[in-house]
Amino acid sequence: MAAVYKSLTGPSTKKGTTNGVPVKKNKQRVLILSSRGVTFRQRHLLNDLYSLLPHSRKDAKLDTKTKLYQLNELADLYNCNNVLFFEARKGKDLYIWMSKAPNGPTVKCHMQNLHTTSELHFPGNCLRGSRPILSFDATFDSAPHLVLIKELLTHIFGVPKGARKTKPFVDHVMGFTLADGKIWIRCFEIRETAISRSDARTQAAEDAEKEIVAVGEKGETKINLVEIGPRFLLTPIVILESSFGGPVIYENKEFVSPNQIRSELRLSKAGRYNQRAEQQIERKAKKGDLGLRTGKERPNGELEDRVLFA
Repeated sequence: MAAVYKSLTGPSTKKGTTNGVPVKKNKQRVLILSSRGVTFRQRHLLNDLYSLLPHSRKDAKLDTKTKLYQLNELADLYNCNNVLFFEARKGKDLYIWMSKAPNGPTVKCHMQNLHTTSELHFPGNCLRGSRPILSFDATFDSAPHLVLIKELLTHIFGVPKGARKTKPFVDHVMGFTLADGKIWIRCFEIRETAISRSDARTQAAEDAEKEIVAVGEKGETKINLVEIGPRFLLTPIVILESSFGGPVIYENKEFVSPNQIRSELRLSKAGRYNQRAEQQIERKAKKGDLGLRTGKERPNGELEDRVLFA
């Protein structure tokens, strides 16, 4: 990991300066908390994110879901300038609020397909307290709201150098990919193994698209990515101008609420039931007209014996 760390950290003449020019220190702290009603999987996901972000602070559950402006006071109390709030609805839906306290902006997303680290059983692992490399898709630069979301994700998931509980190592990558209007987030370990030069030439020709061969001081090393977890996807809903309030500066018109989806499913099932009930009533009426129902006399027709031979 020393080669990766040296490549990311440039040479500096003095502490806090680069080539004699003072560098502004990146001070980012994240407050992570949830609302009441989260499930055990959502709680384990929160703990996984807390372990991946050494510059974060975890707080107790928030009792209210309407007065979210109180989160700005909590962030000021814990000296945090970023808030990551998990809002659970009906024990099924999970919404995540990412805010830049105290002035904003705020992004509200719907979280789906969440999988914790313990349930995935991936072989990858990373050092606790290490800093990640953030890898963003090129699509994030295509629209203004995506640029804003990228900047906010960088402030929250990018661990600043010299933050508390951090270690001077870079051994994992967090990937942010945009597809189908959703943000796919995955975490990978940077696994570095030493190989011989003959093996390096053969593997470089075979796995050129998947693996990278780097030359270090002690020989050639093979670097590949092994997924760690957790993994989940976010669907942006709205972007507010201030922190947990203010005017809406972006709204996703293509987003469909999960409540509306469940309502349409119930209506479709109710429509099938109503159709079966109407068919049953029509069948009973038809049998009654033909006199095939029990307990009802059949009307005398013109060709009946009792009519012809009366």
